[in-house]
Amino acid sequence: MLMPLHLSDRDRALLAGELDPAGKLAMSILVRMAEVYDASEMMDITQAHIDSTIYIGEAGLEFAERLAGLGARVAVPTTLNVSGVDEHHWQEWAVPAEWAAKAHRQMIAYQGMGCKPTWTCAPYQTEMAPRFGQQIAWGESNAIVFANSVLGARTERYPDLLDVCAAITARVPAVGLHLTENRAGQVLMRLVDVPERLQRDDSFYPVLGHLMGQVAQDRVPVVTGFACRPTDDQLKALGAGCASSGTVALFHLVGITPEAATLDAAFQGRRPQAELDVTQDRLRQARQELSTAAGEQIDLVVLGSPHFSFNEFRTLAPLLAGRARHPDVQFLVTSSRMMRDLAREAGLLEPLERFGGRITVDTCILATPMLPKSVKRLMTNSAKYAYYSPGLLGTDVVFGSLADCVNSAVAGRVIRDESLWTM
Repeated sequence: MLMPLHLSDRDRALLAGELDPAGKLAMSILVRMAEVYDASEMMDITQAHIDSTIYIGEAGLEFAERLAGLGARVAVPTTLNVSGVDEHHWQEWAVPAEWAAKAHRQMIAYQGMGCKPTWTCAPYQTEMAPRFGQQIAWGESNAIVFANSVLGARTERYPDLLDVCAAITARVPAVGLHLTENRAGQVLMRLVDVPERLQRDDSFYPVLGHLMGQVAQDRVPVVTGFACRPTDDQLKALGAGCASSGTVALFHLVGITPEAATLDAAFQGRRPQAELDVTQDRLRQARQELSTAAGEQIDLVVLGSPHFSFNEFRTLAPLLAGRARHPDVQFLVTSSRMMRDLAREAGLLEPLERFGGRITVDTCILATPMLPKSVKRLMTNSAKYAYYSPGLLGTDVVFGSLADCVNSAVAGRVIRDESLWTM
């Protein structure tokens, strides 16, 4: 039996078009989705992150320009996900001029609604990172899982177009991960005999994330057995991995993430639906799955999905110092304009430029047709790039650590240090 949807006086005023035409359109969509979700009420949000910024065709552009034309303004602080184009450097790549023009129009439409032009898939790296318990409406899979899991904010998985409707109205259906009872763990994963040395390595986290997504799918995984506390960038890689191979929107790491002080707290006193021991053998298998290429040839090394952080630039710089990439291998870092500027001010881009590497901002290789057809095989340290590149880009991929990626770019062929994975 469907629950009747309770609307506030402001909700009804928006729905009736008494406030503005853009609010009417946005609220009508939210009310329809609330009915689909069988929500009984709406709730306030205090922040949004818009994934609809990526140009993928005429429909998304038309929707954005229609809202902007109706005078839409966001009602809460709102950040913007990656765009379909690096608006200042797209000519340096294989981006068609018509695509760039339309992607830029979509950028302008969202900026015109009062959104902050962050243009990043990692809004948690900005000063607008939400606080514990804050109700938000975020799009972009890795941003959603980081906000829910690492920061303890509360958001559902907001798809394109619904996210901006939430930002305009400051309202969402009160369902899913907005509610405490839906944030309990469902799948228990125990790290068993995984060496601390491996757990401290950056390459461990995208691999574990890939496995978590496969096992949990759309459920909430809880992981025990950590011998060390992961960094924010390691947690970022973990979340991106499990949101790619699965549709994980929330994970708990016992003793680490804010809603998992204990195992019982993570499961809210309930029993797991499923359990799995995560051994080094199982992790090795997951790592192998992240590579599809055979042989040693590579055309491109790409880093930065999610967008490269300031600390990642700081880690990369000494690996590049005094070295140069092989002329047959391109080297690309994708990041946000904010992180690029911070890295430049700190002198961290000079080693990248001397190495022969390039940086593109505000977009990524999965969101814009920037790569030339000559790129058939790429190497990355990102589980997200590794998971999506074969299907979205038609490329083969090799997964490796950050050091592996740099060493391979120098040598002009795949070089991977297997020692951590064969202990």
